[in-house]
Amino acid sequence: MTHRDATPSRGTGPDRTERELREALAALADGVHAAPDAYRTARGTWLRRERRRRLVLTVLVAVVFTLATLIGLWVLNQTPSHPGVIFSGAGATSTGSATHHAASLPRPTP
Repeated sequence: MTHRDATPSRGTGPDRTERELREALAALADGVHAAPDAYRTARGTWLRRERRRRLVLTVLVAVVFTLATLIGLWVLNQTPSHPGVIFSGAGATSTGSATHHAASLPRPTP
């Protein structure tokens, strides 16, 4: 950077640049005119999107809850067709010896 680049020339500087920028932005702002009902339209659009988002979320939660409940009931309803070892009722005594429990186990048939 040379000395000439560091020194501002006449008529330039922060004050002039700031003033020109302010004038340019003011001219640009004067040319912008919003529609009279722009806020109402934008707000209505936003509210419709918000309602739609909440409705979709509610339906999604209801579907997931219903599917989870139905799958849970289906799994709990899947009972074996043959009676289990614990509830077979054959040979159950209060003594609890191994021979009595062995007699209650189902035997495979050849």
